[in-house]
Amino acid sequence: MKAGLIGLLNETSMHPGAESSTGVVDLPVAREVNTNYPVLVGSSLKGALRESVEERVGEKWANEIFGAQNQIGNVAITDGRLLLLPVRTLIGHYKWVTCPYILERYFRDLKLTGHEIKSIGKIAIKDEEHAMFRASDEELFLEEIIFTRQGDEVLEKVAEKIKPLIFHQSLRDRLLEQLVLVSDDVFSYYARYGLEVRARNRLESETKTSAGLWYEECLPADTLFYSMLLPRTGREDSLANLMEVFAEKPYIQIGGNETIGQGWCVLSRWGDDEK
Repeated sequence: MKAGLIGLLNETSMHPGAESSTGVVDLPVAREVNTNYPVLVGSSLKGALRESVEERVGEKWANEIFGAQNQIGNVAITDGRLLLLPVRTLIGHYKWVTCPYILERYFRDLKLTGHEIKSIGKIAIKDEEHAMFRASDEELFLEEIIFTRQGDEVLEKVAEKIKPLIFHQSLRDRLLEQLVLVSDDVFSYYARYGLEVRARNRLESETKTSAGLWYEECLPADTLFYSMLLPRTGREDSLANLMEVFAEKPYIQIGGNETIGQGWCVLSRWGDDEK
């Protein structure tokens, strides 16, 4: 049995928080050190999956799959890596943006989990002023930046490799029309500065005056992450059991602010029959 690769599409805004703040945002999202991309830290993702499994089938099963204090788990959970980032546009409501490096890493992870896919060739963006997208116009606005259309020769092939990670068929159907490939540098800019920052306040219960104002960074709804689920040798049945738990209700809550509805994600597994 192959290792698992799951897609995590957040249905609501999400705050996978970092341990500390180094800027004007009091509560930033967690980020990869080397790329500065938002990330779902593996330990947090494992905790969210474990909590959901415990609620559904009990602690015994959760210990078997994820381990306990004196017991190693049968399935390893990697960080949730960013794949598609929603960015505002003047054409439609938003575009799903990614870049060549993100896709290269994703295809390598597909092979690592045992999914052999046909090569779609080298993906390269001419420069920071060009992007690949499907549209009748030759220009596209994303936030404050305008891009010239480079073409869409590989978009359909890329979309087919991403669709298995998206649970809803309606979103799969519109993926190709909303998919945009920008350069690695431009994507890094959007991933660093294109997220929502919310002002939140705590009020005194009696006077209703401010007792503390803070700023919190959030990932917009419809951001797509993926994670690898790697079973120990001879323990592939535990991965199958884990996937079965989420077969009927493929939803989990990740990150902070659960009480205000943030962090709800729908899970989809990259199927063995997908190529």
